[in-house]
Amino acid sequence: MAQLWGGRFTKETDQLVYNFNASISFDQKFYQQDIRGSIAHVTMLAKQGILTTEERDQIIDGLNGILEDVKTGKLEITSKYEDIHSFVEANLIDRIGEAGKKLHTGRSRNDQVALDMKLYVRDEVIQLDELVKSLLETIEKIMEENLHTYMPGFTHLQKAQPITLAHHMGAYFEMFRRDRGRLTDIYKRMNFCPLGSGALAGTTYPLDRNYTAELLDFDGPTLNSMDSVSDRDYVIELLSALSTIMMHLSRFSEEVIIWNTNEYGFVEIDDAYSTGSSIMPQKKNPDIAELVRGKTGRVYAALMSILTTMKGLPLAYNKDMQEDKELTFDAIDTVKGCLALFTGMLATMKFCDKVMEDSAKNGFTNATDAADYLVGKGVPFRDAHGIVGQLVLYCIDKNLSLDDMSLEEYKTISPVFEADIYDAVSMKNCVERRNTIGAPGAEAMKNVIAENQKYLKEN
Repeated sequence: MAQLWGGRFTKETDQLVYNFNASISFDQKFYQQDIRGSIAHVTMLAKQGILTTEERDQIIDGLNGILEDVKTGKLEITSKYEDIHSFVEANLIDRIGEAGKKLHTGRSRNDQVALDMKLYVRDEVIQLDELVKSLLETIEKIMEENLHTYMPGFTHLQKAQPITLAHHMGAYFEMFRRDRGRLTDIYKRMNFCPLGSGALAGTTYPLDRNYTAELLDFDGPTLNSMDSVSDRDYVIELLSALSTIMMHLSRFSEEVIIWNTNEYGFVEIDDAYSTGSSIMPQKKNPDIAELVRGKTGRVYAALMSILTTMKGLPLAYNKDMQEDKELTFDAIDTVKGCLALFTGMLATMKFCDKVMEDSAKNGFTNATDAADYLVGKGVPFRDAHGIVGQLVLYCIDKNLSLDDMSLEEYKTISPVFEADIYDAVSMKNCVERRNTIGAPGAEAMKNVIAENQKYLKEN
């Protein structure tokens, strides 16, 4: 068993204890970050005269050789090693001898793992941001193509007022734009380098922590060594942001699932993103949307787990913190997969324009506009509200929409109605008259789309 700390101990660790303590099964994901951090560390040590240039070059060549061999499969990371740090150091010593034993000068595994986790999370934040941006671009394209695709807007899952598909999609654009903002904030807040903090109290070696931070593209070094090795706020922030992304994806998925039902028929999901039934040949199931909805709980669980782990930990480092990795890795992989698959499903989905518009008409979504029409004719709003309620009851009894009623039928309920009521309750006019910022009218939406395009180009 390859260990970095055996000098103090007089007998071997029990195998079960060793297995329970070891992290190599999951922190092997860090091999690139661990080697990158080690190269920066020895570069700084040589600059400070703590290592010779020959030792630096030997160590860096050895580290690059390990990196290449792991990437090509020539060197396997196995459970022989306790963690990724011991794997790298032991293999380095095997390859270059005594110089390899100087790799760990001026650092602890505590600041080393803190660095590896930050480097890993930072890399993943960039990839997550790219995936969210791709989803935003897909949503934006749908918005551009559906300025005049009329559909019902809902409250309480009841048809409320007519909107457009562009407007509906715009709501999700705003959600995922905020998600990108959260990822950006996390990156900025976490981008300080913990390396050089030692176990918790720094080191007596004359390290140049600013230089190490610069080599690793951080904005600077962390300013308290105890916090440096025990901080997992950035993990909690990331898991919170990922939970919010999944919540948004789940809401979107729920609507896709509803819209895909026979009763709605608003969308047709592409065959590539659907499955059938083993017994019912007519079925076309929205499995991707359902799985995204289901996997949301998995990401929430990761957030609750790390919050629970961290809540009682005194300063500074505690082994409990090892629990941050597996759940974070799983949450990141889950969200990346969900974003990629959902974006593909959305990009290939067909929207049934006529069904959507008919649904808006048959759901009396233009009832508010009929009331506004009466108010415009001098009828008090409360009276207008009652008159339109009678119209709706009449239509339900006769199986009509407001658009289908004759003028005589309108006048039977209120003599105030004239022929211009048909313009007032047409889907097109109901939507297009709403042109304040944020409303579904085409002119308002064009301005929003232009803003969205500018945002995507600049960010």
